[in-house]
Amino acid sequence: MLGPAAITTHLADLGAEVIKVEPPSGDYVRRMTWPIVEGVSLMHLHLNRGKRSVTLDLRTDQGREVFLDLVRRADAVVEAMRPGGLERRGLGFDVLRAAKPDIVMITISGYGMTGPYKDMPSHGLAYDTWAGLVVPEIDDEGFACIPEHASMGIHAGPLFGALGILAGIVSARATGEGCRMEIAQSDAAAAMDWLRSETWKAYERPDSEVTGNASDGHARRAPGTAGMRHGVRYQIYESKDGFVLFQASERQFWQNFCRAVGRHDLFERWPGERVADHAPGNRELQAELRDIFRERTSAEWVAFGDEHETPIAPVNTPRTLADDPQFAARLGFLPREDLGAEQLPFPLKFVGDELPVPTHAPTVGEHTDEVLRRTLGYDDEHIAALRAAGALG
Repeated sequence: MLGPAAITTHLADLGAEVIKVEPPSGDYVRRMTWPIVEGVSLMHLHLNRGKRSVTLDLRTDQGREVFLDLVRRADAVVEAMRPGGLERRGLGFDVLRAAKPDIVMITISGYGMTGPYKDMPSHGLAYDTWAGLVVPEIDDEGFACIPEHASMGIHAGPLFGALGILAGIVSARATGEGCRMEIAQSDAAAAMDWLRSETWKAYERPDSEVTGNASDGHARRAPGTAGMRHGVRYQIYESKDGFVLFQASERQFWQNFCRAVGRHDLFERWPGERVADHAPGNRELQAELRDIFRERTSAEWVAFGDEHETPIAPVNTPRTLADDPQFAARLGFLPREDLGAEQLPFPLKFVGDELPVPTHAPTVGEHTDEVLRRTLGYDDEHIAALRAAGALG
């Protein structure tokens, strides 16, 4: 599953030792979705970078005992299957806690361990549609279709999960008591979009209690970015070679812009409110700005905004992002020579220090013998016996 893999990717990127326990046949993510890079999926190369792979057959007594030996030396266990998967294999939380009282266990799943959807099969997009994040489109032939969108649940769920693991470990080290937690990727998608859902709930209250901004005459605007559709001083404009995002919703930024382009008359006519004024619906002003922004390239407008203290941002695409100078200076790609494909790094930065470049995603069971020897202290005879019993596949 993608969620458990992503939780531990974040931790591995931060320097944690992550042991990926796989069935002898390997994790299906190795072959899942496009693109396939030299025979394995980019999904696997990214999600499993920096980890070590051990193959165990948890259907065998010997395989389960090796798993418990790993638990005894671990801080946390991530359940990488539907809720209850480890329980059904005789490795539920009570068993893990008996082996190590301060173990932290987390289960990440599509819809969580409770509720009417808890046993439903699902994939990543389902959590975004459930949370109201995806607006269906109709194609040229009249069929409904999935629009391009940034997936939320399968990314936000692992981030919340990684945060929970770290909090659980801090508590376990302070108290000696472990804990069990779980997170649904659907819940995470909804939580990341809290403003829209909470706005609709707030709008159920009377106008006397809940209004819009003073700069809009207290009119209620649509929740989230939909309320910005008719903005003018906060809007996307076409440049000479692409698009830019203009964000002069504060009066000072707006005045700086008008003065710098030689159109202080626009400010004098429409000075607006001091803060949070998007000038919504002012088509006359929008037409003026449309013509002004077409006069320069996107890069020229970004430099202009920096020079004249008015926020103007580039509008990139996933394909053009790497060409942005801010990307090159701050983020960049991790090299394919190390990881098998160019990959984005963990975005957190330690001031005055560097995170190590993660290692290449492992092949199936690549580190089984190494982990059994170095981490668990098994000798060659013990390992050979496990292999003969089928515990290692």
